[in-house]
Amino acid sequence: MGMTMTQKILAAHCGLSEVKAGDLIEANLDLVLGNDVTSPVAIGEMKKMKVDGVFDKDKIAIVLDHFTPNKDIKSAELCACAKKFSTEQDITNFFETGEVGIEHALLPEKGLVVAGDLVIGADSHTCTYGALGAFSTGVGSTDMAAGMATGKAWFKVPAAIKFNLINKPAKWISGKDIILHIIGLIGVDGALYKSMEFVGDGISYLTMDDRLAMANMAIEAGGKNGIFPVDEVTIEYIKSHSKKNYKIYEADEDAVYDEEYTIDLSTLKPTVAFPHLPENTRTIDEVGEVNIDQVVIGSCTNGRMDDLRIAASIMKGKRVKKGVRCIVIPATQRIYLEAMEEGLLKTFIEAGAAVSTPTCGPCLGGHMGILAEGEKAVATTNRNFVGRMGHVKSEVYLASPAVAAASAIAGKIASPDEV
Repeated sequence: MGMTMTQKILAAHCGLSEVKAGDLIEANLDLVLGNDVTSPVAIGEMKKMKVDGVFDKDKIAIVLDHFTPNKDIKSAELCACAKKFSTEQDITNFFETGEVGIEHALLPEKGLVVAGDLVIGADSHTCTYGALGAFSTGVGSTDMAAGMATGKAWFKVPAAIKFNLINKPAKWISGKDIILHIIGLIGVDGALYKSMEFVGDGISYLTMDDRLAMANMAIEAGGKNGIFPVDEVTIEYIKSHSKKNYKIYEADEDAVYDEEYTIDLSTLKPTVAFPHLPENTRTIDEVGEVNIDQVVIGSCTNGRMDDLRIAASIMKGKRVKKGVRCIVIPATQRIYLEAMEEGLLKTFIEAGAAVSTPTCGPCLGGHMGILAEGEKAVATTNRNFVGRMGHVKSEVYLASPAVAAASAIAGKIASPDEV
């Protein structure tokens, strides 16, 4: 019986020639990730284990990004805990304000993840790195603690769903639109504990930023991970960002998939997820009249250079609608600097938007854009659960950077072609 990409990576990391869906395995880890919210819990659990230290100071990344720059005393204490531990353990990849970025944008940018790696992170969107041909998945803080101490983790080998992406996307269609379409198609539990494996000629039209956005939201369909084949785009990205050795795994021709879907990218339209689930999708022509109070362009899903360029191209020479708050958050310091040098930040500010230092901030209702009762936001983030961005009676509409930028100008959910 053939294996999928994910199964081959898992087999290689536990020293087996073959694994199959449902097998329980213990695998060696290439990287363990935590942030300012989850790391302190893991640190506490690791202390209970009474181990001497971490298994490898170079294979742990701690990124302070969720409530940073510290929004209050509690968040400052969490960061201080993570910083103290990282100093004591001499953690190589510790990142805080000034050199930080949103973790799932920062780690690929720093070259810490490459094709063939096995990565766990105490954050559900760790599945982002599947865009690079790695197996990556979110875990709880206890598993993070065990991973930091031993360099190993237990897994149940996931079954897989194949998504065959064909043809060239139409104008304005990004990875965000594609993944929202897929989640709308299969539902938020449609890939529960399964590997979402993307294949097909349509992938050649997707930038690395598109792929990162899609893999990032695999968890929103219940997926254990999302993963893309390694092609020239992947290799070019890895070589330009990392000195690590990478390994390419390809699915066998007779690999077993629970389901297969074909998505014709040329037929897709800009897609918006209505409250209060990512599966509640409508195409832009089905939206109707939805007036908004806030727009957020950023997050680990859509805060990269492609995203900012698209948003700026739509907002250039225009003004954010009076009464709408538009907040732009570059995902890393490097992206912030590049956007500044390209003049994108000038475009956003002249349009009436606020530009923030890298932070997860509003995505999880942390800070930098909390919603009041009754307020509605269009966001390029990944979740729109009840109370996700503030008051339980607020609403979040998920969309691409193009739709978000157009909506900021229009004061309502709008197509880029409308502005």
